[in-house]
Amino acid sequence: MLSESLTKTKLTDPLILNLLQNIREHRSMLENLKSIKIDPKLTNIVSNEIGKELFIENEFHKAKGFRKLHIEVAEFSRNLKILHCVFFPDPKFDIPIFGMDLVKINDIVSAAIVDLSPASKNQDVKYENLLSAVDKSSFTLLREIPKWGEIFSKNVFFASLKNDSEKNAFCKIVNQYLSILIKLSREARPEFNKEIIQERKNYQKNYCLQQMKNEKTSMVLLKYFDEKWVNNYIKTVLFDF
Repeated sequence: MLSESLTKTKLTDPLILNLLQNIREHRSMLENLKSIKIDPKLTNIVSNEIGKELFIENEFHKAKGFRKLHIEVAEFSRNLKILHCVFFPDPKFDIPIFGMDLVKINDIVSAAIVDLSPASKNQDVKYENLLSAVDKSSFTLLREIPKWGEIFSKNVFFASLKNDSEKNAFCKIVNQYLSILIKLSREARPEFNKEIIQERKNYQKNYCLQQMKNEKTSMVLLKYFDEKWVNNYIKTVLFDF
């Protein structure tokens, strides 16, 4: 059953609901899918303070080949809506990092990004042809990858979405990237070479450190929470390693 806050998202934002359902459907295809228990105070965060209304909902799972499957849905002051998702692979498996973010201010999708980011040296070469084959030609407002975005693959997609046609096209791209991820995860087998595993751990750590350089994340949260809480949330919920 959807919680009250996700029901609000369902009623007010069909784009986020569409993406959310797609991500959950692909997540359900993973083997040995299990919930991860975390502090309930970080799972459901709600404020009804006038001028600072917000809700944040987090879902945490793990599965064969993945140490953490995280989905976050958030709404701030009734006008800023965010869908954030990162699937971190288990370092024993040769699987990329799936990341997707959608930022919507009122009815404008200012940022839509999706990628299968490499989690080891030259890993993206193995699936580059699959990502390159995904049609990304329907968009008019492609955005420049930020300086900290060296963690992304050559096929990272980043744009503002101008109309319903582009929103639908983005949903299709997310669906295709998720399908490629599921394919890769089913083909992956655990490895026990300590050097390879350590390399993958280092890549994930760098991925998290680079994501933390995105000051927009903390800028939004600092309007509603103190600095200590924000730092803890970013380091333990969003990008823990």
